[in-house]
Amino acid sequence: MSDSAVLHIKGRVLAGPDDVRDGLWVVGGRVSYERPAGARDVTTIEGWALPGLVDAHCHVGLDAHGAVDEATSEKQALTDREAGTLLIRDAGSPADTRWVDDREDLPRIIRAGRHIARTRRYIRNFAHEIEPEDLVAYVAQEAKRGDGWVKLVGDWIDRETGDLASCWPRGAVEAAIAEAHRLGARVTAHCFAEESLEPLVSAGIDCIEHATGLTEETIPLFAERGVAIVPTLVNIATFPQLAAGGDAKYPRWADHMRRLHERRYDTVRAAYDAGVPVYVGTDAGGSLAHGLVAQEVGELVKAGIPAVEALSATSWGAREWLGRPGLTEGAPADLVVYEADPRADVRVLGTPRRVILRGRVVG
Repeated sequence: MSDSAVLHIKGRVLAGPDDVRDGLWVVGGRVSYERPAGARDVTTIEGWALPGLVDAHCHVGLDAHGAVDEATSEKQALTDREAGTLLIRDAGSPADTRWVDDREDLPRIIRAGRHIARTRRYIRNFAHEIEPEDLVAYVAQEAKRGDGWVKLVGDWIDRETGDLASCWPRGAVEAAIAEAHRLGARVTAHCFAEESLEPLVSAGIDCIEHATGLTEETIPLFAERGVAIVPTLVNIATFPQLAAGGDAKYPRWADHMRRLHERRYDTVRAAYDAGVPVYVGTDAGGSLAHGLVAQEVGELVKAGIPAVEALSATSWGAREWLGRPGLTEGAPADLVVYEADPRADVRVLGTPRRVILRGRVVG
């Protein structure tokens, strides 16, 4: 499609949960709600349009063994794009993916730099592995390398106790989060366990990944402070398999993981009901496949979050949270077109009719 070509999305445009418009135009790669005068070379696409979907916990440039090459990273990003994911918050990667920014055909990425973990307390080859006295310096380093986010590993298995345990002393995370905020970055943390949450939230953290350890005591604190969660339920579905693999050596940890899995839907629904912001993330990369955003939206609905709110968690609301535009006048034309209204059935997200990135039809 040439730069002078015009796209006409003929149908219903979901510019917001309650803002439904009769079609839009794509002119010069940007959204317009006014028919361009003298438009020629017009391509018409019919259907229901949403802003490009958001995967707020994704890892481009990472697989189960660590950093991957550019060809593999490209395949990961293209798989996400084909699923309608056009905006990714990369929640930690050891690979340098800045080259993606120069590719007009790949999703936009908001990076958190590389994970920061305690020594021997995370997956090998994923993170900077450091001790608490170095946490502030590494947070400052990753704040400067990232796109406004820093990723901590808040808890992991402690092999001495044989169970999940917090990784950082309270004072260390307080100083580190303060430094990130001073540098204009937000902080998120991987957390499965219960005990790691209160110190991080009290220290001013902005988001928690997974958040399976939320309880009646900590949910109100999250709501009061406006701390978001990205539940990654498609990842939490793997807990029973992980537990089975660790039964013999770490039975306490395995039992804990099973309990967290069993109450996962209740945990997410209780957080949502309390007013905790919830966003869609798949944890793609690592050991999970890319392109699972539709499944994660379905999991949020299964947990009891209303369909429109689950859609917002991967579209309007998620984009606002990350500071990126949706389908507003003059915004870059990143959108996905479906055959039916996804508000009526979120399973529609699994079969995009057309994917439009930077004003070009790419899928």
